[in-house]
Amino acid sequence: MVSNAMNGVIPRHAERAVTEALADTRVVFINGARQCGKSTLVRVVAKGRTAEWRDLDTVINRQAATADPEGFVAFPDLMVIDEIQRVPDLLLAIKSQVDRDPRPGRYLLTGSSRLLGLRGLPDTLPGRMQTIELWPFSQGEIDGTPDGFVDAVFAEGAELHHTSGISRGDYAERLVRGGFPEAVARPTAKRRQHFFDSYVGDLIARDVSQLVEIERTTEMRALIRLVAARSGQLLVGTGLSNELGISASTVRRHLALLEEVFLIKRIPAWSRNVSNRAVGTPKVAYVDSGIAANLVGADARSLVRPGSLFGSLLEGFVLMELARQLTWSSERVELFHFRTKDKIKVDAVLENRQGQVIGIEVKAASTVRGEDFRGLRHLADRLGDDFVAGLVLYTGDQTYSFGDRMRAMPVSALWEIG
Repeated sequence: MVSNAMNGVIPRHAERAVTEALADTRVVFINGARQCGKSTLVRVVAKGRTAEWRDLDTVINRQAATADPEGFVAFPDLMVIDEIQRVPDLLLAIKSQVDRDPRPGRYLLTGSSRLLGLRGLPDTLPGRMQTIELWPFSQGEIDGTPDGFVDAVFAEGAELHHTSGISRGDYAERLVRGGFPEAVARPTAKRRQHFFDSYVGDLIARDVSQLVEIERTTEMRALIRLVAARSGQLLVGTGLSNELGISASTVRRHLALLEEVFLIKRIPAWSRNVSNRAVGTPKVAYVDSGIAANLVGADARSLVRPGSLFGSLLEGFVLMELARQLTWSSERVELFHFRTKDKIKVDAVLENRQGQVIGIEVKAASTVRGEDFRGLRHLADRLGDDFVAGLVLYTGDQTYSFGDRMRAMPVSALWEIG
């Protein structure tokens, strides 16, 4: 069941992380996509504290910060600065302040671009700043369910079991809705589409343009649509270059920009020399599945028809649900994909610090076949005891065994298992 309204609600996992960071660190930076709840989170965390609030989306604040950075950040208690990437020179002034007064909890910053990607960045406060990434809502945060799949699967492996009441059509509805608070709160698909259109347009006009001068925004818009159709697939720059008729170097720069502003996420290739034919090309996933679906003109009804992009979009959706969980799971895990030149593949590879591996395949079908485990068995044969479990996440409703450490499981296990 979806919450009635998500505006003003914050991701439940983030509040504790930010509060703990302020107790330990001089500068806390909340980084993430626009409209994902950063400002709302900051208001909740700062409530009851003596705090000074400065929003750099406001012209007068940007002018004051540019004219006198040192004076702008001079405040004895907690200072909140929203959209810090607007005036990156403030970071040097903050560094000076916290070096003189090293008390924790001096500055709480938010931003919609990765700081390391900003042009002319003077300093990133090494050793003085903790960064917390904030994503659009996970499905568990929307539903009020546990969101504990990553910890559970490393603890229980293939013994994990889940039964789902979510249909294939329900998954399509979730996919096109996405997780942005404002989109979730809008009651109709048409109103959500207006939000997604405005979001992408504003992102190009404001955030991308701040990072680099783009002479032909039409190229960027065309690239954004092409990448949306490849969500969950290999990110092959030469193919995009040929299709768009622009240079490969321009495509690479544009893709880097889209990652800087949290529109896409690249999933690196995984290898532990299990195959000398492993492919190192990353995969790409849209940070929000609703934006990806809107860009390719897909709605929930069209997605469940044969020949649709449901499979590709569902894979990107699953990858980002996993990526969200890695920001709060107790198990310290990294997310990869695996593919060989022989086209043996595993959609998602989770590896913890002890070298234990979970392999995950994603299927939009409501049934699973033995051949769907081909890539997972490839990993299991070569990793031995380090391979914990191989799961095919599908749109059916039951968990089934497919042999040693192999299970088919409903996609909803990602957010309904605690």
